[in-house]
Amino acid sequence: MVSLVFGGGKYGIEAVEYLKSKKKPFVVVDVDSSCHVRKKYDLPKVRLSQLEEIDHGEGYFIEGGVYEALKIYEKLKPELVFPTAPIHLSASLVQEKHRYRVWNEGVDFLLSGLPPRVIVSSGRGSVVVTYNRDEECQPYCSAPDVCPVTGIKKPTPMYRLLEFAVRDGFVVRSHQLKPGIGALKGEEIDLLMKWAEGKDRLLVGTACRCHGVVTALKR
Repeated sequence: MVSLVFGGGKYGIEAVEYLKSKKKPFVVVDVDSSCHVRKKYDLPKVRLSQLEEIDHGEGYFIEGGVYEALKIYEKLKPELVFPTAPIHLSASLVQEKHRYRVWNEGVDFLLSGLPPRVIVSSGRGSVVVTYNRDEECQPYCSAPDVCPVTGIKKPTPMYRLLEFAVRDGFVVRSHQLKPGIGALKGEEIDLLMKWAEGKDRLLVGTACRCHGVVTALKR
């Protein structure tokens, strides 16, 4: 099955290297057709209209943003989704699909259920959280129970903490594939999309064992 890499920068390169090492086909989406991933791997550029015509046994590139990523998701149902660009992709896909807008006041529902020491930032409808708020993370960290930087044991994986705080929301888990590389499962994105349909207000989160983000959306 095809995987989707959203973002063609440094972390996009790492995602592509992982997929190539596993001989898995993929499509990279970036607004810049001269992004680092395409330059390094000389990926062929295709259009959305060609998705059903091309050979999905290798990698290729589509210029675009969230709209294009949504169309690829709908047509190809990717096995893995690598959100390597600096946006909350899970929430952005829901927003694009169901025509939601950011709900700034919705963050108040989150803050009451989260320990203050894990909150990095709050505003514009989103809350960013982490167990390592004040230091740089180690590269290619395996995310053990005891943070190698802070020396503090995590009380629970961050995705579990967000599930507690976001009681009426949906938290997508980022699964670690190898130290430093994580991805969302396409089947979980599918569940998110079905869950979001028809709701007036909702909270969408994405988190791994250590870090997370939640975005509030409304009609």
